[in-house]
Amino acid sequence: MSEFYPKTEEDAASIISDHAARGAALAIVGGNTRSGFGNAVAAEAKLSSRDLTGIVAYNPGEMVMTARAGTPVAEIEAALANAGQMMAFEPMDHRPLMATEGEPTIGGVFAANISGPRRFVSGAARDSLLGIRFVNGKGDIVKAGGRVMKNVTGLDLVKLMAGSHGTLGLLTEVTFRVPPRPKTEETIVVSGLNDAEAAEAMAAVMAMPLDVSGAAHLPLTVSWNFIDGKLPRAEATALRIEGLPGSVSVRAEKLAAALLHHLGPVTRLAEAESRRLWREIRDVKPYADSTTRPVWRVSVAPGTGHKLVAALRLEAGVDAYYDWQGGLVWMRMEAEPEGDVLRRYIHALGGGHATLMRATPAHRAMTPAFQPQPDAVALLSARVKEKFDPAGILNPGKMERL
Repeated sequence: MSEFYPKTEEDAASIISDHAARGAALAIVGGNTRSGFGNAVAAEAKLSSRDLTGIVAYNPGEMVMTARAGTPVAEIEAALANAGQMMAFEPMDHRPLMATEGEPTIGGVFAANISGPRRFVSGAARDSLLGIRFVNGKGDIVKAGGRVMKNVTGLDLVKLMAGSHGTLGLLTEVTFRVPPRPKTEETIVVSGLNDAEAAEAMAAVMAMPLDVSGAAHLPLTVSWNFIDGKLPRAEATALRIEGLPGSVSVRAEKLAAALLHHLGPVTRLAEAESRRLWREIRDVKPYADSTTRPVWRVSVAPGTGHKLVAALRLEAGVDAYYDWQGGLVWMRMEAEPEGDVLRRYIHALGGGHATLMRATPAHRAMTPAFQPQPDAVALLSARVKEKFDPAGILNPGKMERL
């Protein structure tokens, strides 16, 4: 397979225009750290934004950054850390789970709408995205959005490109919000709750005026795997509080007292261990096991996740843990992906999305990676794809039903 690494937006446009004229498919990638993810793409060449690098504009006072799509996430995070700011949506690093190499890029983050533990209170990656530049499937350079939230020109187009996985265009530049980073954090861990009890506890805590920014439940099968086994040897329900030191201390004390009184033993994690725990939750550490056992990322209503796992255990070998107050379920199957069974239960429990993150090539060939769309939505998606990429050359089939 040929590989293209354009250094300018114009070079990328020329490459895409040439392939469109010949009807030759292109695999669109960033740092390629999610290699193998999605439905198989049949392409004669790979086009990467990896060499479109650099922070274009950043004034911390504006809390907005513009960067070229191939800029490494590590470079973005370093610049933000120096200014006491962050990406609120906490994008995960897929390399441990997917056993890949390369460098995650900021364009790849937004192209895949990658969102971590703070998603349920701060929004997804797309909610931070203000403006974009990209090359569509005809080789046209398109700009949408702007550097401030008041500029809503093209805002729908900005949202549309986030999560399109390179099927509508090659992102070349992104502009996004970067709020202040909390001065400190603490995590309260209550031990011994089963999945259903943990779901009830997290719902109750989120109703309290404590500004909890992380809520996850780690069953006994995975809890030992986090922060070098420093969590108590029991089920662990983790709740994060962030902000100014004085405020964090007071809120953490109130939360710990409430949990200890009503639920059970409580452990408090100070800043360093708290940050590490949520980074490991974000990056799916328990299933970063150098195997190809199927791993699903399942998004459902927060009170539904534990019911889904309980139902699946009746038919399949499954291990799981919960983020986003129980609304995000990371699930590893012991053998087969069991996609039909999984999606049948999701439908029966009120709906959601199941995305196959990791599997063998043979399993991928038989299992749609993305949640199949209803017919009306699939038709609309096909029409959008046709407008952006009339020759159908950009990541063909990556998000389509098999």
